[in-house]
Amino acid sequence: QVQLVESGGGLVQTGGSLRLSCAASGRTFSTYTMGWFRQAPGRKRDFVGSISSTGPNTAYSDSVKGRFTISRDNARNTVWLQMNNLEPEDTAIYYCASKSGPFNSPNAERYDYWGQGTQVTVSS
Repeated sequence: QVQLVESGGGLVQTGGSLRLSCAASGRTFSTYTMGWFRQAPGRKRDFVGSISSTGPNTAYSDSVKGRFTISRDNARNTVWLQMNNLEPEDTAIYYCASKSGPFNSPNAERYDYWGQGTQVTVSS
């Protein structure tokens, strides 16, 4: 069992930055691929990016590539999502999730554990 808790969301102006954190419980954090997803009102949950269990490999959706960066520290059981140059279209609830297996996996159904989400609102 893995418990995930996101934090760091909030209100920011267009062009601003936010850093989301996801703290995980359990001793096996270092074995999991970690992903970030987001869901805007009336829309399905979309893949943002993911990072491999040991950290060197990442994958991003085209909509955030070059603006968002995922990193992790397995000693601290934490994964981060650094979001720069934010746009109103980035407004959503952001979720972190964990899974076993390949890191480049944008399918939400393949992720086993999810956090409760944190709201990000970007004003124009």
